Amino acid sequence: MSQVRVTRRYRFSASHRLHSPVLDDARNREVYGKCNNPHGHGHDYTLDVSMRGELDAATGRLVPLPQLDALVESTVLKDLRWRNLNVDVEEFAAIVPTTENLARVIAARLASAWRVAFAGRDVQFEKLRIYETKNNIFECVNPLRETAGESSMGESELQEVQ
Repeated sequence: MSQVRVTRRYRFSASHRLHSPVLDDARNREVYGKCNNPHGHGHDYTLDVSMRGELDAATGRLVPLPQLDALVESTVLKDLRWRNLNVDVEEFAAIVPTTENLARVIAARLASAWRVAFAGRDVQFEKLRIYETKNNIFECVNPLRETAGESSMGESELQEVQ
């Protein structure tokens, strides 16, 4: 049987301020522009989670979608939805909450919980894509992905699509 890729879309709103403590105020304004607003700003993010594998012969599905929804809710959305990323999300205590870093954080969370959530199934978390605005789209592959001829990746691959 051939492999199938399934992508499921989620939405959440969150705020952040892009500001690096290792840069002075002038450099922060230069690098982050209006996103360096001291009061922060918000986005209505769209998150696409893609997985791949063989269809279950009995159901014709890759996984039950409510099972994927539960995983994304418990590992991602419950901690990010309606939050100030700088203040309310542990991972951003040490890194700037750019959407590039947000993609890495979400990918790491999903990758670490994936095998338990889909134990006994040959379904792999492949990648995610986050739409910050209509022009800013960020993609991150599973940092633990293994495919033929590849070993586990040490770091997430990030790509900003403009």
